Amino acid sequence: MPVTLKDVAALAGVSPSTASRVCKNNPSISRETKEKVRRAMEQLGYEPSSQPTGTESVSRTIGIILPPSPKESFENAFHLEVIRGISQFCNQHGYINTVITGQDEQEILLALTNIAKSGQVDGYIVTYSKQDDPIIDYLYSEGLLYVVIGKAHRFANQTVYIDNDNVLAGQEAAEYLIAKGHTNIAYLGSDSNLMFSADRKAGYQIALLNSGIAVNPKNIVELPFIPEENLTAVQELLHKKDRPTAILVSDDLFAVALERVCIETGIRIPEDLSIISFNNSLFARITSPQLTSIDINSVQLGIEAASQVINHIENPNLLATKIIVPYRLIERNSCINRV
Repeated sequence: MPVTLKDVAALAGVSPSTASRVCKNNPSISRETKEKVRRAMEQLGYEPSSQPTGTESVSRTIGIILPPSPKESFENAFHLEVIRGISQFCNQHGYINTVITGQDEQEILLALTNIAKSGQVDGYIVTYSKQDDPIIDYLYSEGLLYVVIGKAHRFANQTVYIDNDNVLAGQEAAEYLIAKGHTNIAYLGSDSNLMFSADRKAGYQIALLNSGIAVNPKNIVELPFIPEENLTAVQELLHKKDRPTAILVSDDLFAVALERVCIETGIRIPEDLSIISFNNSLFARITSPQLTSIDINSVQLGIEAASQVINHIENPNLLATKIIVPYRLIERNSCINRV
């Protein structure tokens, strides 16, 4: 197997990100540490992709990695708000940013490989978190500095991540519906492979169980992407004999799709069905009725991610940090008391 930067870092007794900074001859790394890492490179026969000579100026560039998707990433207001927060902080601190995405994971990995060879990006922000992600595996194995927006699934102790407490948020959203008298509550969300959706679903289940309400697996619908035409699973949920009186939705875009099905089937919101969703995006405000939604402070998530990645670029020996950004419930007209 080829020697990786992670192997060099382990032999030198430093973090992979520090070894990466040594490859770039970053002036913030001490001479002693540079010598230790370079000895390890020589001992293992490691050849850096891009070895600068002399004193290199820091490129001051952040790579923003969006999830692989032909188009969903650019349609989801969450990612746009996160990018706005990242750009705002980078602009204030003299950094530029570049967006990296692709139709699938292989396309993103190819782009990352080419970028890493150029040595022109100092750190990365991954705007999503999911289980068994080859993008994270690549960044970690190559010793590249990265920050995750979302709860880290792998390498948690070595990963800087920014997140909401999505379990608690999901629990409070369900408790909000329970307090309004709803006991037949469904969950509609993204695939549980995505960490935020898995956590929100877990919070929903906790709230039901704490209130003595049995969790009905038939009331849980998970979809790999936001549907455009094939809404069969949602239609089946709404056509059940014991149709739910309320639905907790993991994302405003899913809630918009749900509202469309309700209109087509003559189900009135909120008279027949109460809906609470997440993100408090533009979609939550322009629907009719407007959606009650959990505001997860998407812009602030981006700001905190940019702050952390820049801090770790300029102070490479910092330990991994976990930051929790608060959320708040925005009440509108999509939920009513159950009579």
